Amino acid sequence: MRRGLWFGLLAGLILVAGALDHGAQAADKVYINGIDANFPPFAYIDKDGKPAGFDVEALDWIAKEMGFKVEHKAMDWDAIIPSLTARKIDVIASGLSVTEERKKQIAYTIPYWEIKQVLVVKKDANLTVDQVLNSGQKVGVQRGTSEAKWMKENLIDKGRQFELVYYDSGPLAGEDVLNGRIIAAAMDDAPAHELVREKPLKILGTFGMPDETFAYGVRKEDTEFIKVLNEGLERLMKSPKWQELKEKYQL
Repeated sequence: MRRGLWFGLLAGLILVAGALDHGAQAADKVYINGIDANFPPFAYIDKDGKPAGFDVEALDWIAKEMGFKVEHKAMDWDAIIPSLTARKIDVIASGLSVTEERKKQIAYTIPYWEIKQVLVVKKDANLTVDQVLNSGQKVGVQRGTSEAKWMKENLIDKGRQFELVYYDSGPLAGEDVLNGRIIAAAMDDAPAHELVREKPLKILGTFGMPDETFAYGVRKEDTEFIKVLNEGLERLMKSPKWQELKEKYQL
């Protein structure tokens, strides 16, 4: 009888120890955020080689507030959703626009930012948006973006006379505007404003693409993590930190 009781107590202790170990592993999990290495002011690698930007700091605040750990990993933008679905990363907080096509592959948090897509040209260029789109010349755009897809399907395929040239980032396309390799670059308005503050470029205007929103991208099956991120975003947007971040990154 005593032997049976002893074995029962031992089994119970093993189960409790296993549960505690599992809980510790869950608490120690580090969520990996995939970011665009060159998408200021939302995400980029700073001069010290560290991830930085509005989205990076926002997610760091949310992680601390909600009690989880996060690291940021720079990667090619056109591979970022496949990396999420393949579990190489756990979240995309890096200026990810919400599109119906992406919704087929991933889930989104609540939106936190609204954006427009614009054309950027040389500061002294005497051009209109319509002239750019019918110039027969090259227009740069970041590969893997919603604007790249939209311009191909809704402008070029419908008769507009220009050629799309694909880049790893919007700022790289902006550099080629300056050196004359392309006539204009298409990008989101936030990085465009960042670019024209630093370079002799100007925002020409929008080119017809509907406004979009940014949200964090998560795997569809990670429902509990989505709830945590949504709660964190709501807390952040109600906190003084939100205004502080907007002022810091001039948004």
